Amino acid sequence: MEITQEQKLMQDIITKAWEDSAFKNELVANPVAAIEKLTGKKMELPKGKALVVRDQTDASTVYINIPAEQKTEDVELNEEQLEMVSGGTIKPPYTSLTVPILTILKQLF
Repeated sequence: MEITQEQKLMQDIITKAWEDSAFKNELVANPVAAIEKLTGKKMELPKGKALVVRDQTDASTVYINIPAEQKTEDVELNEEQLEMVSGGTIKPPYTSLTVPILTILKQLF
């Protein structure tokens, strides 16, 4: 399966942060503005949501991300989401924890 536009954008954001320390600092300080500047498009977060970026490039530190507890009994996956979890289409550096941001980035296309 091909990489989606959202996954490509996510990879572009990460790659730019690895290569450009000024962009990385801006991304951590104000992620929405940094992504808007990179893409040239307005980004609207869902009401009540915030986008937080943490710089985890320091190899001497181990990070643990505690995601929100999922109420799986109330969740129905669409065909694309089922394909992602069953087919293993999420490529490094993606994890199941990055899938929600891919949904937010989808609005830029």
